[in-house]
Amino acid sequence: MNTYQKPVERGDEIEVTIESTGAKGDGIAKVNNFVIIVPGAKEGDKVKVRITRVLKKMAFAEVITEGSSSEASSEEEESVASSESDEDKESYAQEELSDDEEN
Repeated sequence: MNTYQKPVERGDEIEVTIESTGAKGDGIAKVNNFVIIVPGAKEGDKVKVRITRVLKKMAFAEVITEGSSSEASSEEEESVASSESDEDKESYAQEELSDDEEN
């Protein structure tokens, strides 16, 4: 029986710091070692995000407000985040998970 409690749920609004950039250029943050993919965010950005999708080992989020660093406007980030389909997200998740398994 798996009793692992994910640290985020869909709809949660949290502040994160983007720690790195993924293979497709999306920002990657972590909450209790749980990966959160943030399209449009860049390494070093401190942003408030809304969780849009939660998978087994990762979640996807959209930027609500930008704290610091990135040169892109929030409008541009929201456009990038909303243009990514669920199919794209699933494909990206599979790529990221396979990368994690290799390491």
